[in-house]
Amino acid sequence: MEITCQLNPAADQPLYEQLYRHIASEIGRGRIPRDARLPSRRALSRHLRVSESTVSAAYGLLQDEGYIRPQEKRGFFVNAVQPLPEGGPAPQPIAQPAAGPAPRFDFSTSATDASLFPHRAWMRLMRETLHHRPDLLQRGDPQGDWPLRAALSDFLYQYRALRAGPERIVIGAGADYLLGVLLQLLPEGSVVAAEDPGYHGLYRACGRQRLSVLSLPVDEAGMSSARLRDSRANICYVMPSHQFPLGLSMPAGRRSELLRWAGEQPGRLIIEDDYDSEFRHQSRPLPALQGMIHDAPVAYIGTFSRSLAPSMRLAYMVLPDALLARHRQGLYKTGETVSRFEQHTLARFIAESHYTRHLRRAGNAYAARLQRLLAQLSDIPGASVSGEQAGLHFLLTIPQLSEQALVDRAAAAGIPLHGLSEYCRQAKAKPSTVVMGFAGLRDDQIDEAVAALRAAWGV
Repeated sequence: MEITCQLNPAADQPLYEQLYRHIASEIGRGRIPRDARLPSRRALSRHLRVSESTVSAAYGLLQDEGYIRPQEKRGFFVNAVQPLPEGGPAPQPIAQPAAGPAPRFDFSTSATDASLFPHRAWMRLMRETLHHRPDLLQRGDPQGDWPLRAALSDFLYQYRALRAGPERIVIGAGADYLLGVLLQLLPEGSVVAAEDPGYHGLYRACGRQRLSVLSLPVDEAGMSSARLRDSRANICYVMPSHQFPLGLSMPAGRRSELLRWAGEQPGRLIIEDDYDSEFRHQSRPLPALQGMIHDAPVAYIGTFSRSLAPSMRLAYMVLPDALLARHRQGLYKTGETVSRFEQHTLARFIAESHYTRHLRRAGNAYAARLQRLLAQLSDIPGASVSGEQAGLHFLLTIPQLSEQALVDRAAAAGIPLHGLSEYCRQAKAKPSTVVMGFAGLRDDQIDEAVAALRAAWGV
C-alpha cells in the first residue's frame, strides 16, 4: 500500500511526529484497514523524500502505542483498532475576558504597598532555606509544619494575648480556604449569624457548604448580642478587632456578652476573623477575643495577606478541642496546601523578629499616609470619616451627593470605589458613604488623587 501525506519541515512538530500522527489518524478512522502491510521504511522514506530514520522513529511510536506490530522478515502490519467517530468542527478558541484598565488611583480595600515588603530579609531567608533544607521537598504535616506553628504560637501570645499552643494551629492557603475548612467541621444543620454590613465571602463559603446564614445588625459596639440571643444561630461570625467594612472595634463589654452566649449551650461557637488587626494607628493591638477566657469556644482565623502581601496565600486558624479532633479524624489528610519552603522561611522570619520590625515600619508608613489623606479630605465641605483608628480602610461620607453619585462620578474619572450599601444585606447603610482603602495609594499620589475626586464630585 502507499502512504501519502504532506510533511512540513518548518512546522513546530518534528517530521517523525507529523508522520506518526498522520498514520495513527488514518488507522484510527479505518482508512488503513486491519492487517494491512505498511510500506518498508526504505520505500516510505524514498516516497516521502525524508530520511529513513524519520520513518523508523514514526513506526517506533506507532508500535509503542499498539497501532502496528512487526513480523520478522515481513515488515509492519496494522493491528485491530476500533474506528474513531468523525469529530465535529474544530473547537473555537475561547476569548479571554479583556482586562479592565488599571485604576487611576487605587482606593481598593485589598491592596497593600508592595514597596514595604521586606524583600532583602525574606529573600535571604528563602535562599538559605532552599540551600540547607532539601528535606522540605518531601510531604509535611497536613496541619502545617511545626516550626511555623511554634513561631506563630509565641507571636500570637505576645502580640494578641492568644491562647494558641502549636498543636492547635492549622496552616492553610489563605483565610478563605481555612474558612471553608472550618465550616466543613461544623455540626450538620448549623446556623451561622453574620454581621450586617459585613464580609460577603462568608455567605459564599456557607453557600458551598449548604449552611444557613442569618444577617444580624451591627451597632456602634458590633454585632447585636440581643439579636443574637433571639436568633436560632449556634455559630457567630465576627470581626471584633476591626470590623469590615465599618471599621469598628468591639468593646470589652460586648465581647464578654458574646463569650457568655457561646458558653451557655454546648455546640455554640464564635468564629473570630482577625484579618488586619496588626495595624492600629492610635493604640497597641487589642487582645483577641479567643484569649479572654481559658478554653474559649472560639475558632480564630488570621492571615498574612494584609501585613505582608495579598499574593502570599498563607493563613492560619486556631481551633478549640472539639473541632481540632474532627480535623484530625481524617477530613484533611491530603497534605499541606502551602509550600514547606515558604512555611519555614516565614517561621524564621517571625522567630528572628523580622516580622515585628516589618510591622512597626509598615504601620508607621500607613499611619503617616492615612493622616495625610485625612488632612486632604477634611478640606471637603461637610465631609466626615469613621473607622480610621485601625486597619487599612475607612468610611468617607460626603452629604452633598448620594452614594450612587459618589461611586459613578469617581468611576467616570477612572477611580473605582465601593459604596457602603454594597456590603449590606438587610441593614440600611449610612447614606452618601463610600469605603476607602489607602494601602495601595502611593504617598506621592495623595494630593492628586484627592484633587481628582473633588473635581469628579464637584465639591
